Amino acid sequence: MCAEQTSPHRPLPRIGPSARARRQLWAVVLAGGEGRRLRPLIRRVLGDERPKQYAALVGSRSMLRHTVDRVAPVIPRDRTVVVTHRRHIMYVTKEFASGLMLHLLVQPEDRGTAAGILYPVHWIRWRDPEATVAVFPSDHFIVEEGLFMDHVLEVAAFVSRHPRWLVLLGAQPSGPETEYGWIEPGEPIGRTGTSPVWRVRRFWEKPSKETARTCFAGGHLWNTFVFVATVATLIEAGRQFLPELNDCLARIAPSKERSGESWAVQEAYARSPRADFSRAVLDPSPPFLAVSRLPALTWSDWGTPGRVLQTLQKAGLSPPWLKEFDRPRVASA
Repeated sequence: MCAEQTSPHRPLPRIGPSARARRQLWAVVLAGGEGRRLRPLIRRVLGDERPKQYAALVGSRSMLRHTVDRVAPVIPRDRTVVVTHRRHIMYVTKEFASGLMLHLLVQPEDRGTAAGILYPVHWIRWRDPEATVAVFPSDHFIVEEGLFMDHVLEVAAFVSRHPRWLVLLGAQPSGPETEYGWIEPGEPIGRTGTSPVWRVRRFWEKPSKETARTCFAGGHLWNTFVFVATVATLIEAGRQFLPELNDCLARIAPSKERSGESWAVQEAYARSPRADFSRAVLDPSPPFLAVSRLPALTWSDWGTPGRVLQTLQKAGLSPPWLKEFDRPRVASA
């Protein structure tokens, strides 16, 4: 998410995916979380406890809409899949009332981020078996949107040339944050257009304070949870690390009858275990895991009130609600 005025889209990098690879690049936007830690701020600003991705904290667009609009100049909306939850249908219906022409997958139950990723990956594979997928959480604040999406395209180019890798986008840390995942880069395995791609030597999901200090001192990267991989690599990761969940989701066959597909989704989710993608797939640091460092830009995961306030201050933004905001009541992260 950035300021209401969308950043001018930068020219595509000279080294990018081939025309065929770009035609096979899909976006998955994750919009199924509840955002409980941000509820004090949402309640104060909007007067309700809606999930944070449906809240407009900068300008008039929600976090979800900022994310979709950020992706649109690079990946067309007919290859963009938004994954949400049945409990959010009231909010997501309002988002789609403006005529957004993209795909919406509604999960009947909450089975964690692993299902939120693997379900759309299987759905895309049924339609485009050679697809490459870029995954985007819907609660990120990004000022330099064009620069960010240029880097996503460069990573997609690398994945199109080296399809065995799952490439995370790592951000340069500003402190020993314990609420982010941390990535220790290993040996270089290649380059995007502008920077190296490293094998992941080790991954920590929300480490202790001591570990976070060690990671920060060691020059490790924050995990943005934005990543790019082929559907084949992601499904193989599901088979290896989440076999029961992956098997359940693989049984959802595409159906010409919408009701038939809906029934299959209901059955799959009823049988699926809950799992966290970071802890199940990233934390073991599998040999196909790589990382590419983002260029210098303003990025933040808006998970807590304190982080929202801190980021707005650093970016020099002051939405109307901030002027009347009682900072001490919600500023603790």
